[in-house]
Amino acid sequence: MNQIKAIWAYKFFILNSIKTEFKTRFARSKLGGFWMILHPVAQVAIYALVLSAVLSAKLPGINNQYAYAIYLMAGTLAWSIFSEVISKSLTVFVDNGNLLKKMAFPKITLPVIILGSSLVSNILLFLAILVVFGLLGHLPNTQILWLPALMILLLALSVGLGLILGVINVFVRDIGQITPILLQFWFWLTPIVYTIDMLPQHYKIFFMLNPMTSIVQAYQSILVYGTSPNFYSLLYPIFLSIFLLFLALFIFIKANEEMADVL
Repeated sequence: MNQIKAIWAYKFFILNSIKTEFKTRFARSKLGGFWMILHPVAQVAIYALVLSAVLSAKLPGINNQYAYAIYLMAGTLAWSIFSEVISKSLTVFVDNGNLLKKMAFPKITLPVIILGSSLVSNILLFLAILVVFGLLGHLPNTQILWLPALMILLLALSVGLGLILGVINVFVRDIGQITPILLQFWFWLTPIVYTIDMLPQHYKIFFMLNPMTSIVQAYQSILVYGTSPNFYSLLYPIFLSIFLLFLALFIFIKANEEMADVL
């Protein structure tokens, strides 16, 4: 409860920090925020060009020659915010160590700032993807109204895990080195560039232990196939996200005072 009160008390500090981050990130850039959209879209284009000839025929239910690119963009939209929040949260306390020593403000505001900036970036990417979908002749239907709930779930999962890793990284810096590597493996263990139906049956159970599998499939159901997500498959990531959030807050509160000394 105290952490929530601190976030509310420093809401203007959080909002101004998010604005400052975007201004700093694109200072002297002619294209500005367009770079946030261009990078993931370019990655999607590369994967689509390289792999679509192999995989497009294996996407039943989509009557579009650009089916694989559409499928890939849906998964990338979900993964981008997840990986961004975790990557930034991982080093948030270490990177702001000097600031934390010089200024008196709640440390919990730092991951909230990351949450806000990542959400803005993801919304801009989503709008860009909608434009691309329109150009490719694939317009989502009313099932798109499910996306805000899925975004909340993704944010809960990523900030819970990210905050845990960020706190541990203050005390064990090896976490900061190994997590980016693990995220790369995690990406390929999530059905983003392939469909889970392509996997042998005995591997599917293992892949479903990955909470991102159900979330990415929900994004694909909505944006690619125009169907509602399977709610029961989302129960596992929902409960896991709640658990990770409480665990993250517990670890953060316990380590809050010690972090300043270590930093």
